[in-house]
Amino acid sequence: MSTLVSNISNNGHTNYLDYKGKHDGLKGWIFSTDHKRIGILYLIALLSFFAVGVSFGFLIRLELLTIGKTIVEPQTYNAFFTLHGVIMIFLFVIPGLPAVFGNFFLPIMIGAKDVAFPRINLLSWWLYIVGGIMVIISILLPGGPADTGWTFYIPYSVRTGTNVIFTGLAAFILGFSSILTGINFVTTIHRLRAPGMGWFKMPLFSWALYATAWIQVLATPIIGITLLLIVVERVLGVGLFDPALGGDPILYQHLFWIYSHPAVYIMIVPAMGVVSEIIPVFARRTIFGYKFIAFSSIAIALLGSLVWAHHMFSSGMSSTAQFVFSLLTFLVAIPSAIKVFNWTATLYKGSIQLDPPMLYALAFIFLFSIGGLTGVVQGALSVDIHLTDTSFIVAHFHYVMFGGTGFGIFAALHYWLPKMFGRMYNKKLAKVGFWFLFVGFNTLYFPLFVMGWLGMPRRYYDYLPEYSIYHQISTVGSWILILGLIFIYYNLIRSLISGQKINDKNIWGGETLEWQIESPPIHDNFHEIPKVTSGPYEYKMNDEELEKEVK
Repeated sequence: MSTLVSNISNNGHTNYLDYKGKHDGLKGWIFSTDHKRIGILYLIALLSFFAVGVSFGFLIRLELLTIGKTIVEPQTYNAFFTLHGVIMIFLFVIPGLPAVFGNFFLPIMIGAKDVAFPRINLLSWWLYIVGGIMVIISILLPGGPADTGWTFYIPYSVRTGTNVIFTGLAAFILGFSSILTGINFVTTIHRLRAPGMGWFKMPLFSWALYATAWIQVLATPIIGITLLLIVVERVLGVGLFDPALGGDPILYQHLFWIYSHPAVYIMIVPAMGVVSEIIPVFARRTIFGYKFIAFSSIAIALLGSLVWAHHMFSSGMSSTAQFVFSLLTFLVAIPSAIKVFNWTATLYKGSIQLDPPMLYALAFIFLFSIGGLTGVVQGALSVDIHLTDTSFIVAHFHYVMFGGTGFGIFAALHYWLPKMFGRMYNKKLAKVGFWFLFVGFNTLYFPLFVMGWLGMPRRYYDYLPEYSIYHQISTVGSWILILGLIFIYYNLIRSLISGQKINDKNIWGGETLEWQIESPPIHDNFHEIPKVTSGPYEYKMNDEELEKEVK
């Protein structure tokens, strides 16, 4: 550890929580350009929107507890799953790790004092808040919230009388926030790395953010323009996508998925970066295959941009196109598999500590592997035709997005929250929350695989009697999952208010730069810019040190 950096000294400097800038109180936060404060602002908003999204998910599962009407009418049910999808995708999963932990830790991990464009960074947060508030306000407007699903599929989205325009514009604004964050991260990594930090001395979380940022910059404008075209078609009656007006609904699907499949990797690649940080720390081993993991993030970004039409096998396309996109779907699984195999190899013969961050990281590997393998299954054309628009797709999607990205976010929270605030949470309560979340998640979503294979359609308000038992088990699982979330929220919020203060700046024994500075960090991160002399995961312990570490 002593060889990693030199010239790091924070004594006598105010931490970012107590720093007094131009404004005091709330203004000192919402007008701050400090990347750490912006990361905290994102965290507060993110967890608030997540709670709203979970509430809509709970209502969806409650409605599906029994055949026929349980609590709401079909129209309200459609609004529930649209709002649940929009909030979870655009306000939680996509911005989650880059906006919160990328903002907070990327400059620190590469030895910088801030991001390249602090004011643009603050603008990104303001755009995120404006877009999020617009989504929530759409519930209260005349006509009611959008009922199209989060995909806004044509032709229904140009014909429904609900507030599609308002929700679409909200997503458009959120897209701008994502683009600006991506530009900031790419520039920061290229221009502000500390002396001695070459590309292959960067932490793997930084590599993941770098790959993600390029997807944000290149792919997000496509969905922004597409959503704007829906607004144009609804307002002006231009026949772009609606077949009744001479438009092409398949064109909409192509434009939507050209963004939305790469967006899957905006969601999952940063979570993979988090796992790549946690595994070596809690296994006390140098990461296995550093360059392979780093390059696999770039490979996922590249290949993930070429497979969008596998969402459209049943929409009608040539046999050649079906073959090509099916093949590419199999190929895109290779970089993800490289990461899983390297994580497993890192764990082999490691001094493994099952602290809460490690539990979430191991759960990520397990759940993401299920989600990834069921995704590869759908790459086979004959299987995909059978499973299209069934609840099997819902299960696969949630195993990747929530089992992957969601658990990755909670792993990051439990790993870095003590560093961010200088207070420790209750580890026992954190483990209780984890197990409720893990058991509830699998109880909720695994039955969807089974009934989807048996033919249960997705998005349906009602269902046949033979699917009752699966829906009932799934709904009970949602209750267990929410109980786990209550434990997690309570524990983390309680730790911020009255948690034990941390005297050790490196509570987990990490080797990356953020663990070499105070908890919480000072305003400018470092007294002097560090000089990096070795890699980020070089755990070198003899047998005596290893035995002491185990004890």
